[in-house]
Amino acid sequence: MTIRERLEQWEKDYLSPYASLSMNSQGRLKPEEQCDIRPVFQRDRDRIIHCKAFRRLKDKTQVFLTPEGDHYRTRLTHTLEVSQNARTIAKALKLNEELVEAISLGHDLGHTPFGHAGERALNRVCPMGFEHSEQSVRTVDRLEKDGQGLNLTFEVRDGILNHQTIGKPHTLEGKIVRFSDKIAYIHHDMDDAVRAGILKETDVPAEIRDVLGSTSGERLNRFIHDIVTNSMDKNDILMSAPVADAMKKLRQFMFDRVYQNPEAKSEESKAEVLMETLYHHYLKHLDDLPEEFLNLISEGEPRERVVCDYVGAMSDRFAISVYEEIYIPKSWQI
Repeated sequence: MTIRERLEQWEKDYLSPYASLSMNSQGRLKPEEQCDIRPVFQRDRDRIIHCKAFRRLKDKTQVFLTPEGDHYRTRLTHTLEVSQNARTIAKALKLNEELVEAISLGHDLGHTPFGHAGERALNRVCPMGFEHSEQSVRTVDRLEKDGQGLNLTFEVRDGILNHQTIGKPHTLEGKIVRFSDKIAYIHHDMDDAVRAGILKETDVPAEIRDVLGSTSGERLNRFIHDIVTNSMDKNDILMSAPVADAMKKLRQFMFDRVYQNPEAKSEESKAEVLMETLYHHYLKHLDDLPEEFLNLISEGEPRERVVCDYVGAMSDRFAISVYEEIYIPKSWQI
């Protein structure tokens, strides 16, 4: 018996009857030989960690564009906090930690530079639209490894695609990530907004504080405990009605005070113009695209989609430098 087979047997013996077992995975897009050490979901996690799209997350905006300070979240630190929340819940419920970690680490791989401002811009100009959860799946299926993709399992790809509120994941682990993503961004965006001086903890309405607590730590603890308590020994991932209602109100509070705050979002219109400008530039100058993206067009991919692939994959810093290279005049030198 291989190490992988022993680990698969451990999952079968120990995990909840509602857990997704590695040995029962629906498989990959392209069949491949099993690893003798790692079960399939662990292997997916490793592939995501080592891919280029994951590394680019360190220079992509979470909420605040190019903030002055080392402690504001980026898309990468957001991803890590989602993963930690999800693993905590999964471990308590005896669900598959490696599956929730793989989904968590991959859920935002297709996100644009400049956060949702970049996503809005590409969705506006691309004829097929642009949605980051779909782009995350496209990233792992088609764009990584020079067009070969990562060949992830169905369960991981399903969780990535359905990580947003409107999604309907097929696994409990995917449902955990869907909750964990929302918990993470409400938690850390509040923390960053307080750090930026946009909010004070006491600004949170009393009706919300009475249910969730008065600090970011108390709220995070309340969310996670509530999900674990209400989901224990059930074939679903649930939150109690009072906590779910308080979360909904807190999310709306964040939209009113942070996500649509003119001070916090003052630069977003510039970011959207930058993204649209780069999109139109590459659409007119396809030869400026790297070879791996030209190969996609030669294989029959629509040029508009491939231009979105390239511009959407950029980090904030790289997008700004490319824009400057193309459009900002340089000093003339002899």
